[in-house]
Amino acid sequence: MLTKNQAITKLNSLGSQGNAFSFYCDFLGENWRIEEDRSETTKQSFQLAINEEPQTSSLKPQEVGFSKHPLPFMDFKLAFDQVVHQINIGNSFLTNLTFETPIETTLSLEEIFHYSSSKYKLLVPGEFVVFSPETFVKIRGGHIYSYPMKGTIDADMPNAEQIILEDIKEKAEHVTIVDLIRNDLSQVADKVEVTRFRYIDELETSDKKLLQVSSEVKGTLESNWQENLGTILSRLLPAGSISGAPKPETIKIIEKAENYDRGFYTGICGHFDGESLNTGVMIRFIKKEEGQLIYCSGGGITSFSEAEKEYQEMVDKVYLAI
Repeated sequence: MLTKNQAITKLNSLGSQGNAFSFYCDFLGENWRIEEDRSETTKQSFQLAINEEPQTSSLKPQEVGFSKHPLPFMDFKLAFDQVVHQINIGNSFLTNLTFETPIETTLSLEEIFHYSSSKYKLLVPGEFVVFSPETFVKIRGGHIYSYPMKGTIDADMPNAEQIILEDIKEKAEHVTIVDLIRNDLSQVADKVEVTRFRYIDELETSDKKLLQVSSEVKGTLESNWQENLGTILSRLLPAGSISGAPKPETIKIIEKAENYDRGFYTGICGHFDGESLNTGVMIRFIKKEEGQLIYCSGGGITSFSEAEKEYQEMVDKVYLAI
């Protein structure tokens, strides 16, 4: 495992040399694991798979045992009220609040990695598995792209797409995070603009279909961006979509309101092929602690948020992408 400064140096070096590598890091970007692409005979300490158009799983949801045990609503509301108080006194506009949910499933971490249908999949054997739909940043052709994802609804609800797009709270949350991402990219790129705003993605889960609202933000990098790859990534962390705005003060609120250490949950993972970079936010995260599987999930809180709806969103996001 590398420290932040060690990782920046190594990523800048690998980028300048055009060497391909895969990596992941924790929420605050303080701990990194980086592995250069090697021959198939060399054992890697983790597995990463990136699929822009995920294939449907060969397993049927009914073939998989899965149960979840979310914390009681009143425990959720205690943390929710802390966050809303901080928002109301002006310390944050948007705070991403997350929780741990114990789960049981008939699948192992390795099987979840293998069968999940998702853009970004990461397996650290014996520790955790990720099957994330959310892109952090992509770099290709001298441009950097980010795809903030905010707003989730059960697709089976009547007029679900219209409801999520017209919801005042959801729109306020999305506008805030898009503005944050635009400001973040402006630290490392020029000509930053929102090229797509609030479009709908469909997510298949083990028990329902969800609609997720995303946007696209684009900027132009300097021609030698590969030489500064580690510097660029470190300046963008932690990911805005799973922290909040303004970022420094909101991180303090998160650390006080959440009763656990996120660790690698909501960190980022990705691959550099020597010419382009593709990275994902490590949401949809299951870790193994003392034999117990724990699913981490949450959502963005604003002054418009209602505790009951936020609690239900947190529970809905506990699923297998099968």
